[in-house]
Amino acid sequence: MIGSVWYVGYGSNLHAARLRYYLEGGTPPGGRRSCCGCRDPRRPERVVAHSMPGAVYFATESATWGGGRAFYDPSLPGTAACRAYLLTVGQFSDLAAQEMYRAPDGDLDLTTVLSAGRDVLGPGRYETLLHVGDLEGFPVLTFTAPWTADEVPWNPPSAVYLRMLGDGLRESHGWPPFRVAEYLCGLRGAEGFWSVDEVADLLAQ
Repeated sequence: MIGSVWYVGYGSNLHAARLRYYLEGGTPPGGRRSCCGCRDPRRPERVVAHSMPGAVYFATESATWGGGRAFYDPSLPGTAACRAYLLTVGQFSDLAAQEMYRAPDGDLDLTTVLSAGRDVLGPGRYETLLHVGDLEGFPVLTFTAPWTADEVPWNPPSAVYLRMLGDGLRESHGWPPFRVAEYLCGLRGAEGFWSVDEVADLLAQ
């Protein structure tokens, strides 16, 4: 029986303070939706910078931040910068439920995702679980949409959302603002809409 897993955040959950709202409940600054929190609100046992093969892109419309949401597509070229949080299976299950706009209701059955690498729990955003490797003896899991980046219209992210991602990247990877801006502006959905200088200025505010 697995007691803990690494949850990998590549969007707003790059920012540790934002993740705590999923754990403890409440409305994050700049957000439009409140989180109910996890049954176990304790902070992660460990938090480390991480990366995954593939890339992040922006699509659909975020009810929390406005603009496009971040999704992960492992089939894209490149490397996705992310952050890994060591959580209990219960915390991961409750976090996933909130991202799916569902009420937390018991632990997820991780049998399929751990054996097959993928488990589609529903047709919507963040309802597809992925097993993207192992770290220090624990499985590394994330969630994304069931579609690929080429199967959905891209949508530029909002300024408040980009700032959240940018602050999370600086916090987790130690990147300077210009490198963060280059990374974010190279992602599908943001590319061609946001300039590197605009995002660098945004992060300096």
